Amino acid sequence: MKRSCASCHGCMSGFTRRSLMATAAAPVALKGALLKGDPEPVKPGRKPLVVQPVLVYQISKRRPQTSWRPWGGLFTEVEVNEEKQRIGNELAGMARTAGCPIEVLPLRTVTSMEEARKQGQGSHDVLLMYPASGSSQWVDALAAGQNWTVVFVRHRSGPVYEYYEIVSPRFLRKTVDEWGEPKISTADVVVDSMDEVAVRMRGLYAVKNTMDRKVVCIGGASGWGRGGRNSPQLAREIWRMDLPEVSYDDLKARLIKARADDSLQKSARLQAADYLRQKNVKLETTRESVENAFVLRDVFRNILAEHQADSITVNHCMGAIMPISETTACMTLSLLNDEGALAFCESDFAVIPSGILLNAISGIPVFLNDPTYPHDQLITLAHCTAPRKLDGKNAEPVRILTHFESDYGAAPKVEMKIGQKVTNIIPDFNARRWVGFTGEVAGNPFLPICRSQIDVGFKCRTDRMAEQMRGFHWMTGYGDWSRELAYALKKAGIEWVDLDRA
Repeated sequence: MKRSCASCHGCMSGFTRRSLMATAAAPVALKGALLKGDPEPVKPGRKPLVVQPVLVYQISKRRPQTSWRPWGGLFTEVEVNEEKQRIGNELAGMARTAGCPIEVLPLRTVTSMEEARKQGQGSHDVLLMYPASGSSQWVDALAAGQNWTVVFVRHRSGPVYEYYEIVSPRFLRKTVDEWGEPKISTADVVVDSMDEVAVRMRGLYAVKNTMDRKVVCIGGASGWGRGGRNSPQLAREIWRMDLPEVSYDDLKARLIKARADDSLQKSARLQAADYLRQKNVKLETTRESVENAFVLRDVFRNILAEHQADSITVNHCMGAIMPISETTACMTLSLLNDEGALAFCESDFAVIPSGILLNAISGIPVFLNDPTYPHDQLITLAHCTAPRKLDGKNAEPVRILTHFESDYGAAPKVEMKIGQKVTNIIPDFNARRWVGFTGEVAGNPFLPICRSQIDVGFKCRTDRMAEQMRGFHWMTGYGDWSRELAYALKKAGIEWVDLDRA
């Protein structure tokens, strides 16, 4: 992907990477926008990754007293047919377990230059090339013009491929030392492992579903600090995001209408009561603040429905929204995230693209947070809008308190699982170099700071962490998704610095 200009997780105890990814949301199904009773929950809209597999091969004929066959294990049509079946079975298995919607098109074959020029055409997102043998010119022609290409070669998983030997010197480097394929890197080559193919598919799926994303901005789009002034424009340029704005005057009119809707008000009170009766929920603020948070959630649902969007953010949430909603946005955003939408505070587009990308990779809610200063291989992360269903399914224990800075409204203090591995993203203001690392939840303190708080332990040197901090807000999610992030960001033209491996 061409670059214009423009806050991590491992598996939870008792959960595997596959079980976490199995919670990925279904396509969007938005209802009408008028307030009529309880609006439908917003379901995320995700576009499947369309993959076109192509097998390149050449059947060589014996010739006397000369080299007549290349390296490789496909010499007969029977062996080719067996390989086609093998590829089909492997791709079907990968698509079932990858954790994101993948549409695998029927396998094509290339045995000539004419076929190479033709078989790369189509509306797919990814060309998955199987170069078993054949002319390097065929492979070059097949890859030409592709947006994304992944190359799979066999060593031990089946008949060895000729390109197990020559994928680097002939295809990637064109028989010289300099790189000859500007859109393809060593990260795009996989040997034997369909699990490695799945990593790349998750990364590409995430890029596809971050690009062109519509994020509704209550009170406008913004960015934190002087460094974040250009963040909305960078989000538009790099990720091609659509950022429609809803003014606070508009929101006020909607809330007045919602308060006049007896059915919606009754539904909000009943849902708040059901929520507060749940196991591991403790109310430490006014019930009215919680009920108003459910009303605000329903108004946000309708706004999202009108815009045919599944992502929303609130600007000036530290003050402007409170007299209008008669609560804070904190619990509302937490509820929307638990439903599968993406809902962020502060409208900070220096960090919001990282949350959309991480959610698309993992299929589970993410936590936008304020970092502190690292010390003794520990850092505290905090904010008032944490989701509870951070594994996509099970709600963590929560205390419903006031928003800290205002001591008003309803904000969740989510108690995250001790020992849980998390992925942390540190985006820079200029969208050029994101830093990341995995860590473990070491504690849920109760400091006089934003309500949802975690101490995160990490492995890298503390001074290294401090040196690499940039931007402001971080993005955190359950699981280890660092490899998918590295692959996805390369396609977006953003450098990834992994502190676990640096």
